[in-house]
Amino acid sequence: MSDGIAWIGAHHHTSSAAAPGMLGGISLTLARGVERDEFLINLGADPDELAAHTPYRELPAPAGQPGRPSPRLNRAMYGMCGEWTYVLEDWGMATWATGYQGKAESMLPCEGEEIVCLTVNRFSPPPLIIHALGAHAYRADFGTDTGQGSELDAALGAAGAVFPSMPAASEAEVVAYFEEHGERLPELVFTAVGAYTGVAIDQEVVKAGDLPGVLIAPA
Repeated sequence: MSDGIAWIGAHHHTSSAAAPGMLGGISLTLARGVERDEFLINLGADPDELAAHTPYRELPAPAGQPGRPSPRLNRAMYGMCGEWTYVLEDWGMATWATGYQGKAESMLPCEGEEIVCLTVNRFSPPPLIIHALGAHAYRADFGTDTGQGSELDAALGAAGAVFPSMPAASEAEVVAYFEEHGERLPELVFTAVGAYTGVAIDQEVVKAGDLPGVLIAPA
């Protein structure tokens, strides 16, 4: 394994064009307490495609039916680490985050489930952390914590991923801190989530597109 998942944050500002796999601008969704294929189907994956276990690099290009426009499909790769299912996407958002915030019924977590989602939010910055524990979800911009005093919040603080903010610090101090450390913020956030979950994902495997992939049609 290469650096847990910190490498994902380190390449936050890298171009996402890393065919045949992914490298830059990756959003990550982690889920436990729900069976892997069930979670992916809830995201919009096709059950037959899941059963095929097609490597991401071999996914066919999305195609519509004759006379109909192609559906909006997002490419994703996935895997398991310990009790966590992970889903990687580099199209600018995390499908789970967009569905959950849009109140898509299939994306709403149930009791006994936990989801940690790091969405790049390319189209509506800043990047966002969503931590769902059962039916309750808490959000934080990168650089802050959820305010719940959770183990995830503690990990964010320990990794240096919680930056000073007003009114505890002056505007000048906040600006100076972001100018000095802001470039590393995504790496620090992913470091913290890796420490909290224990998830590690091999960078070279992701870059090569060797993990199984699916085309997701969001709700």
